[in-house]
Amino acid sequence: MPGSRDADSFGAGHEDGLEPLEPLDPARASTVDALVRAMAKTAFGGRRLGEAADVLEEMVRDTDCFRVVTVSGAMTVAKQGLLLCEMIERGWVQAVVSTGALMTHGLSEASGMLHFKHSAQMRDEDLYHKGYNRIYDTIELEKNLDDVERILGQVLADIPEQTLLSSRLLCEWIGRHLQRENSERAILRSAVEHQVPVYVPAFTDSELGLDLMIYNQLRERDGKAGLRFDPFLDLQDFSERVLAHDRLGIFTIGGGVPRNWAQQVAPYLEILGSRLGRPDFLRRYRYALRICPEPEHLGGLSGCSYSEGVSWGKFLPEAEGGRFAEVFADATIAWPLLVRAVMERQDAD
Repeated sequence: MPGSRDADSFGAGHEDGLEPLEPLDPARASTVDALVRAMAKTAFGGRRLGEAADVLEEMVRDTDCFRVVTVSGAMTVAKQGLLLCEMIERGWVQAVVSTGALMTHGLSEASGMLHFKHSAQMRDEDLYHKGYNRIYDTIELEKNLDDVERILGQVLADIPEQTLLSSRLLCEWIGRHLQRENSERAILRSAVEHQVPVYVPAFTDSELGLDLMIYNQLRERDGKAGLRFDPFLDLQDFSERVLAHDRLGIFTIGGGVPRNWAQQVAPYLEILGSRLGRPDFLRRYRYALRICPEPEHLGGLSGCSYSEGVSWGKFLPEAEGGRFAEVFADATIAWPLLVRAVMERQDAD
């Protein structure tokens, strides 16, 4: 009958370039890298994680690539900050784009303060009165945030009054303070020591942003001028660094403003180049890897695919060399495995 299949014409897979899968044998995986490589030959989320490790490895081995890490979500209070420190210290990262909350909680941790497990027996209204700020299953003490405000006040007092601040410059000042104080290993300290800029594009949406505002309000109350802040300095600085490289890579945890701010540099430069008659301004991300549980079908920015980003001119299409990996998982599970696997590959050289 028309359209029926002929069993003699059935394919065996190999002749069409299909890759066979392999059973995951935990007894044969003696390292994290071996386990992740084996996962790449399985299915579903495991395969995505394994393939993501290959993209990350290729990206960090490309020494001519300008690599950006964007981070959202409560990763520092979730005790994932040292993963980013390791990436910075190994030279995998040339720029970090973050939420202000991540830097706030990271400064708390770097200064020796503690975060705690949330007890489900405690009601949120009781947490409020005790000064216990809940972040899902973790507690940031209000006392910690008061101490962070004090530390930031010390940093701000050292900044010349005529300085025009941006988030990058302020993060650099904080990092230098941590360096002088011989703090715990911390993102901003590692960033300063390895000359990696840290940008917080939504700076006012954070405890640090509020603390700066309060600092300025108190200065104005006392008849002094407040410190000025211009977020466009961040965009200018980031754009100049991007333009200095032909190849770009991005590693994203979560989504939100950090992800979009870092990605939008491509259409920004394309439009700017068009207005200035500079076709050499065209830049696209060649490598892109994200870990985020947000599904694409909800239509939110954090779930939009790299394929969608191609339509905006943010990424090179795969046909032109684009290398993408999207892992739909909790970053506290997937991120450590990825970093450790690629560390082992690098250390084996």
